[in-house]
Amino acid sequence: MRFRHCPEGNEMEKAEKIWMNGSLVNWEDAKVHILTHALNYGTAVFEGIRVYQTPKGPAVFRLREHITRLFDGCKVLGIDPEFGGKTYSIDDVIEAVKTTIKANKKVDYIKPCVFLSGEEVGLNPVGVPASLAITCIYMGSYLGSASTDGAKVITSSWHRPDNLCGPSGAKVNGWYVTSCLAKREAVRQGAKEAVMLNSTGHVAECTGENIFILRNGKIYTPQASECILEGITRGSVIEIARSMGYTVTETQLTRTQLVTADEVWMTGTAAEVVPVTSIDGRAVGSGKIGEVSEKIREKFHEIATGEDPKYDRWLEYVN
Repeated sequence: MRFRHCPEGNEMEKAEKIWMNGSLVNWEDAKVHILTHALNYGTAVFEGIRVYQTPKGPAVFRLREHITRLFDGCKVLGIDPEFGGKTYSIDDVIEAVKTTIKANKKVDYIKPCVFLSGEEVGLNPVGVPASLAITCIYMGSYLGSASTDGAKVITSSWHRPDNLCGPSGAKVNGWYVTSCLAKREAVRQGAKEAVMLNSTGHVAECTGENIFILRNGKIYTPQASECILEGITRGSVIEIARSMGYTVTETQLTRTQLVTADEVWMTGTAAEVVPVTSIDGRAVGSGKIGEVSEKIREKFHEIATGEDPKYDRWLEYVN
């Protein structure tokens, strides 16, 4: 069965089984109550994780790093990793992810989500029980043809929430309302993505991706203190680019530096590595996919699909 995912026209394919609190249940039976605290107040943390087909079978890209960040998000929200009466470790959840992948036929994206599942009215989260769900889908290309042809983006009127307003560095579900607003704004203007500035006017990130620019042969990306999520794909691309001989600097970036860059690209688990060819109606560089971003994209795909043994440590093989 297919169902609509996003306005780019992509359709995700649902899986057969979802893991919930230690048990595999049918997709249709994975339900929560209407008064679930997370549904009403956004009190949840999640991860998005890619699965790639490799010569050794399906492999999860940087699974341990993702689950570690999930546990860090739980710590930020004050949620103990106890689900269905059992306390889970990082290794337990890694095995649960593998179990869920094996239980489904066609998977390229996994979404573990820890959420306050108690039926509670009120803002006090203390004592509300939590649940863990692990969902598998087949997503395909998150940004459609833009992934290969280059993406048109806008600068959103919505700002990336400030670190003083909440935990920008954690994947908290309720935190993504601003991203949804910015995404809607982009789609209505005929763009694929939106860049969000932070409260000081610096470039932060896109709705679900980090951002990189190339200027005068050097690569720059916003630093952690700029209210960004320290993306796992972002960190991977920084390491890949440096191994290829490029200088990568984490710093502050202005909107002027963004629109006058020689190359721009986005990175994220769902989007992977996507070149940007237009920002606010202005061509990036020549208006075509840049040489550096293309080289990095190709290398990333080579690594993720198990074709470079040097980076085999980034792959968690399912079988």
